[in-house]
Amino acid sequence: MRWAAETDLVVVGAGIVGLSHAVEAVARGLSVTVVERDERAVGASVRNFGHGCVTAQSGVALEYAMAARARWLRLGKDAGFLVQDAGTLVAARADDELAVLAELRDLRGDDVVLLDRAAVLERVTLGEEVIGGAWLPLDLRVDARSAPAAIAAWLASQGVVFHWGTAVTSTEPGIVHTAHGDLCAKWTVVAVGHDVDRLHPEIAATHGVRRCGLHMLRVRDPHARPVEEAVLTGHAMLRYSAFDACPSRSAVRDRLAAVAPETLDAQLNLMFTQRPDGTLTIGDTHDYATTLPPFRDEARDELIRSETARLLGVSTVDVLERWPGVYASAPEPFLIDTPHSGARVVSVTSGIGMTTAFGLAPAVLDSLLT
Repeated sequence: MRWAAETDLVVVGAGIVGLSHAVEAVARGLSVTVVERDERAVGASVRNFGHGCVTAQSGVALEYAMAARARWLRLGKDAGFLVQDAGTLVAARADDELAVLAELRDLRGDDVVLLDRAAVLERVTLGEEVIGGAWLPLDLRVDARSAPAAIAAWLASQGVVFHWGTAVTSTEPGIVHTAHGDLCAKWTVVAVGHDVDRLHPEIAATHGVRRCGLHMLRVRDPHARPVEEAVLTGHAMLRYSAFDACPSRSAVRDRLAAVAPETLDAQLNLMFTQRPDGTLTIGDTHDYATTLPPFRDEARDELIRSETARLLGVSTVDVLERWPGVYASAPEPFLIDTPHSGARVVSVTSGIGMTTAFGLAPAVLDSLLT
């Protein structure tokens, strides 16, 4: 069976990367069809912190993040969902972490505002170990569980056709083959995140794509206080590329290796964001494999719980939900490849899809449509 109507662009995947390409295509006046194998987005795009981590990026990722920031703010108004333009608070608990933040301020100027302990605690209630920090005003927050659905609903109102619960089996020039029939399209974007190896294993192999598995939890906020900012810690300094240029970062790593080696072993990025209901999304640890094990190590969850409680200055936190996060990982932060004429395979392979997808999509469509 073949659906009769031809569309300008078929997007395979309704996660944030796929949706960002649909949004950009609509802005360019194209007709768009989105095909998603699940009944709704249930992957990386809804399992994350909802953090637009702009300032901690560098190079092309920073360029994409800045462009995405503007798109998020416009889209929040158009599609009717909250985009919190509140920035990120980085809590420092050691002198070397303060030194890194000062070095980042020297590199980024007004995009990094240094804070003393009192200024940090005016924004969020944290434990006694916090000695200062920084505010990153460019960063954004959305509710990851609801934003993709709001974007999809808005796209549908703009004439985008969605085929939910429809698996794509293969693509070729001008045709997207699905389990329910074929779609004719001038152009195709395959944006299936960590499952790129399911449709294009040769591309996944070429780019070294693996899955990154995360432990994440939702807990009650023991302080029951609104927190508009995302909250990062010194662990973020070991993960985000903007900190690569900060000489004191090595001291942070050396200290953590000496006093908290288990956090490095788990590749912990201790952070949290607050959901609209006041609960906190906390995490996260990182494990890498082409095929992730199905079994969940309780020690990882307990590490996140205990480190979060310590950060918040309480004895424990009450866990409400646990889930495995997953995203595509590769040596390069972005995968853009051409499986055949008129098509692109696209994935953010660095865990920053929410931050960069809306900046990446225009670059992909520029190359595809020309």
